[in-house]
Amino acid sequence: MFYYVLKYVLLGPLLRLVFRPRIEGLEHVPQSGPAIVAGNHLSFSDHFLMPAVLKRRITFLAKKEYFTGGGLKGRLTAAFFRSAGQIPVDRTGKEAGRAAIREGLGVLRKNELLGIYPEGTRSHDGRLYKGKVGVAVMALKAQVPVIPCAMIGTFEAQPPGKVIPNIHPVVIRFGKPLDFSRYAGMENEKAILRAVTDEIMYAILSLSEQEYVDQYATVAKAEEAAARADKERRFPRIPLS
Repeated sequence: MFYYVLKYVLLGPLLRLVFRPRIEGLEHVPQSGPAIVAGNHLSFSDHFLMPAVLKRRITFLAKKEYFTGGGLKGRLTAAFFRSAGQIPVDRTGKEAGRAAIREGLGVLRKNELLGIYPEGTRSHDGRLYKGKVGVAVMALKAQVPVIPCAMIGTFEAQPPGKVIPNIHPVVIRFGKPLDFSRYAGMENEKAILRAVTDEIMYAILSLSEQEYVDQYATVAKAEEAAARADKERRFPRIPLS
């Protein structure tokens, strides 16, 4: 109930008024039946904009930190994600990945739309990073189509660390469904999972026209953080007074 109140009464109209998103390819999202919507992830606002424009309800696998934050902001964020029916996912370790897959398959078994960001985290620099294979596992096990989606302009509207969004044009573009039925029963083949994931990421890339980086975003973030720390050690800041 709260999901639809947010969508049609509270948040949805506000988002449409502020961002005025242009929607392309909405006809590619099936009107019924299970499907995965796989998109790039540029901004915290992605979580709200895509559900606001879809006619059907969509359930996202959201990082568990959104449900465990402290302070007023953390409690409000947790309350929102719980009330909207989103699913917390632990992103650390192999068992966490298997748990996320189980949760996602549960959504698909209910003939619902499942939203997922194959990169596993927000892009910190606006580029598109290598996808993780969980999306492929779910697509093959559930035998459902994957709808690629590109969020364009949300990085400029609300880059990482920015609380109040900028007013910036946003485009939400959906691509044609990807059918992987030819790989049915092969969800345990690593090469197949990689091939399916890469095909999904290429479809997202074609829609978003981002620069692609053949590296996991979490690795790139860790390397940049390590480089900054090393630079600070070698060139410490000298107080002016």
